Amino acid sequence: MSPERTELQQVPVKLYRTDDIVTVAAPMPGLEAENIAVDVTGDGRLVLRGQLRGALKDVKELLVDEWSVGPYHREVALPSPVDGEAATVTYGNGVLVVALPVAAKNRPAQLSLAATAPTRGQRVPDAASARAARENR
Repeated sequence: MSPERTELQQVPVKLYRTDDIVTVAAPMPGLEAENIAVDVTGDGRLVLRGQLRGALKDVKELLVDEWSVGPYHREVALPSPVDGEAATVTYGNGVLVVALPVAAKNRPAQLSLAATAPTRGQRVPDAASARAARENR
């Protein structure tokens, strides 16, 4: 029997920007929301991590292994300063989407998701963070 492979994978991303928001989308299939972490660093980088939980180990004979369910890691240089504390993070259908308000200077944050369904999660900023983001524009 061959176990499912679990080497660290660099996630491909799509990076979008409007006047107010920088958005990053990354496929991270096979994870639950609580296994995903998002960091906005003080030097303007976005770090995405997904920890593999419960891989099939010696449960079945693996015949074809063309993709894996994590673990995932990716660092992305952001095109402008953002307010990490006011970020909105969603995860659904295996895709992580991070929406970061553009700000006058980087505001670092460590973000985690709360499960909203078995394979869905979100992190929505509180009212104070959203207000601070509007004031920093």
